[in-house]
Order: sequence, then C-alpha cells, then structure tokens
Amino acid sequence: MRNITRLTECLKGVRTVAITGHVRPDGDCIGACMALWHYLRDNYPEIEAQVFLESVPERFAYLPGTEQVACQPDGRSFDLFAALDCSDTERFAPFMRHYETAGKRLCVDHHVSNRGLGDFYWIEPEASSCCEVLFGLMEPEKIGLSAAQALYTGIVHDTGVFQYSNTTPKTLRTAAFLLEKGVDFAAIIEDSFFQKTYLQNQILGRALMESMLICDHKVIVSALRQKDMEFYGVGPEDLEGIVSQLRLTRGVEVAIFLYETAIAQFKVSMRSKEVVDVSKIAVYYGGGGHKRAAGCTMQGMVHDVVNNLTLHISRQLEGRPED
Repeated sequence: MRNITRLTECLKGVRTVAITGHVRPDGDCIGACMALWHYLRDNYPEIEAQVFLESVPERFAYLPGTEQVACQPDGRSFDLFAALDCSDTERFAPFMRHYETAGKRLCVDHHVSNRGLGDFYWIEPEASSCCEVLFGLMEPEKIGLSAAQALYTGIVHDTGVFQYSNTTPKTLRTAAFLLEKGVDFAAIIEDSFFQKTYLQNQILGRALMESMLICDHKVIVSALRQKDMEFYGVGPEDLEGIVSQLRLTRGVEVAIFLYETAIAQFKVSMRSKEVVDVSKIAVYYGGGGHKRAAGCTMQGMVHDVVNNLTLHISRQLEGRPED
C-alpha cells in the first residue's frame, strides 16, 4: 500500500476500472465518481470504466453519464477498483465483491478517519472535498468540461457553496480553474444545491418546526421517525440539507439531525460552527467525518441518542477533555 500523487501511477496495465463511492451518495461522492469516469473516457480510450453507486438522486441528472451508473454489482472482475469519498470498506459494502476480486485497489478521500485503504491511496484531511483531492491527482490540461462540471458539483456541495470552514484559498483556486473550463456554475448551484421538491420543503418544515434548543441554546436537535417519512412519502435522499439549515440558527454551535432507519436505530448527522469537533464524537460511535461535519449510526430511543451525543458536546463546550 502506498501513496500516489498522480492517477497515472496506478493506471499502468489497467484495462477495466470499477468506480464507486459511499452508500447514500451525496454531491461530493457522485461528483468524484462521475469526474473520474469522464477523465478516463476522455484521456484513456483503451480503459473501460463503470461507475457503481447505490443510487443517483434526480437533482444530479444534469451530470452527463449518470444514466449509465450501475446500482447493482455484476459478474465482472476489474483490473482496478477505485473507492472515492470512502473512509472504510463498510462505506461501499454493496459493491464489496468488486473490491475483493480487483487486481488493484485505489482509495481517494478527504476524511480524517481514513487510515489508508487498498493498494494505492491519496488522502487529504485538510481538503474541502474528495473532488478537490481528485483534482490534484489529475493532469489539469486533460480535464474536460464534463469532468469539470462533476468536480465543481462535489466542491460546491461539501463546502456549502463555499461558506463552510473547510473552504480554503486552494479550494477557491480549484473552483476558479474549473470555471475557466466553461462550467455553468449558476445552474449547478441552483439545480443541485438550493432547489428542492415540494415534498422536500414539507419535510424540512416539519423538521424545523419540531426542533429543540438544548445545552443553554448552544445545540439544536431535530428527529424524524420512519412513520413521519412514510407519511410525507420521502426517503433518506430527501433529507439532505436539513442539518445544514438547522446549523444556521443564530446562537447555535452544534446542529444534530437524526432520522430512524430501523426500530430504535438512527442515522445521525452533526454540524458545528467554531468550537466543537464533531468528528471525534462520530468516531466514538463508529462513524466518521470532519471537524465541522460528521455522522454515525446509533441505537436507542431519540432521547437516549441525544443524551449520549450532548454528553460529549457539553464536554467540548466547557473545554473538558474526553474520557
């Protein structure tokens, strides 16, 4: 297992590539997968690449090639398996077969919890997004418009349109370079980040209306149960952005959003502003992420989950060390 600084280092002798990202793929994950797919198609015609993702939400349909994404593994073995935006193998579990049978394995990521995965890897925890990391592995002059659109999409989504603290001068220079490729940045931001369906707006309103302020109003919490999601006819893909909206509440340091995935099991998303490192909390409960954005899956009733999370949050707010 070794670091790489260019994609060419792991493409020698490769004729087939499987590309995948994490379950419940977001904009950064989808953007990275599609960007690599286009980059290979544009510059390595001898390589046959296939993207495997659990799903691609409709709002990303403007990215060319998403209609060719496979949502199920197939019987092939690939020369190279590329895992993007994944900190461990559990994150791409539906396509584990392709990882196990691949001749070589590559991991490109930006999660601080990633300790290295596969035969080749490049991990930059300080990067804004997997797309920013992937951009650094590509030869800039070989990036076409379609790849640039996908990279820009990922950067926009993981930086909250350049408003989160993970936005750096390097991030903005990367975005500027992609704009020079002809990316329609206004359409990408409007269509994939801000625009929501009527049902998504309804469930967002429900989550905001039932939110609570705790920990001296420093933490805001909202939870949705399966019966709520069934009533509105929404799935996990319709809940993206709720925790970020909660985070915008004046005076709040940490936002917590959780939704029920099974009986007494919740998917937890956390966002913080300046003080709390939510990645430490997520890792403690078997999850991962970044200082200001992280998540995990927890067992118990809503109040049990919230109590366990706020125990760690309160320690950090008070400047006390973790146990």
